[in-house]
Amino acid sequence: MVRLWQHTDHKGCSSLIHIHIISHFCISFVIFIILFLPPVIERLQIKQHTKMSEIEKVHCFIIGSGPAGYTAAIYAARANLKPVLYQGLQPGGQLTITTDVENYPGYPNGIMGPQMMVDFEQQAQRMGADIRWGMVTKVDLSKKPYRIEVDEEKWIEADAVIIATGASAKWLGLESEDRLNGHGVSACAVCDGFFFKNQEVAIVGAGDTACEEALYLSKLCTIVHMFIRRSEMRASKVMQDRVMKTANIKVYWNTDTVEVMGEHKVDSVKVRNTQTNEISIIPVKAFFVAIGHEPNSGLFKGMLDMDEQGYLITQPGSTRTNIEGVFACGDVQDKIYRQAVSAAGSGCMAALDAERYLGALEHA
Repeated sequence: MVRLWQHTDHKGCSSLIHIHIISHFCISFVIFIILFLPPVIERLQIKQHTKMSEIEKVHCFIIGSGPAGYTAAIYAARANLKPVLYQGLQPGGQLTITTDVENYPGYPNGIMGPQMMVDFEQQAQRMGADIRWGMVTKVDLSKKPYRIEVDEEKWIEADAVIIATGASAKWLGLESEDRLNGHGVSACAVCDGFFFKNQEVAIVGAGDTACEEALYLSKLCTIVHMFIRRSEMRASKVMQDRVMKTANIKVYWNTDTVEVMGEHKVDSVKVRNTQTNEISIIPVKAFFVAIGHEPNSGLFKGMLDMDEQGYLITQPGSTRTNIEGVFACGDVQDKIYRQAVSAAGSGCMAALDAERYLGALEHA
């Protein structure tokens, strides 16, 4: 050994040292694999198993609050379906941004929209519904049980799903429009027109809905100022003719809304003629926006049947969608009536449909 070492040059010595280090590292790595890797794998498997076992399982899952969702929860709870309802970002839906509600049965003196939704929620809770705050961020309806992700962190499995996510009104995007919302600014003439009886009001929109609401307002108000952004309407010819023949509807062509004016409530509207740039200020007591609604159905694209506007399609005379065990109610599937009372009625239907579906599963 001595002679071998003596005749080895510096390069050979360096190589032997490197080989020794590498061999030592390999032996250490093998020891690590043998001793420590199995426990790590076991812990990962336990963690994965725990994660899977922590997935909550519910009988009936309701997405969305508002009149439809809360009514579905009331009926589902009374049927002992043990419903779990997630309220979404706006618990109570659009009624929470309205003021007086006078056209819902059972409230002879009227009620404030937010308080009405509190009443709905409390009644659902009294019946035994599990009402939770949270946002549904993903759904998997490809197989049963259906899987719903909440707040991007928790998964829940459900035997039946009721969708009551509603629809959101489209707005012009004006700061003053948002500031005076509920104080003369509204997206529902049928809901709020009565409060401005025998007064002058304005409405913006050019489709069938705008025409219908202008005609409705014309029966209550002295003058309805109707602003059309272009030189023509998008509404059907029949609806256009009705508007043009109504004496107290004044149509303004090529007109943009610049600002809704008023400190605490609407007192006028500033508009601009897009051809002449002339600015006009028109005294009114209310400003109605009728440029359409957008159903909150984006979560279900590619899974549930929808029309061209995104409203969920349900089977006639029911709340059943194209997927068995998935039901839709309220404004997310209703583009015609869009009233609190009709939404509540369809919420009742959805709960009854879900009850029958789940009952059939148990006896299958």
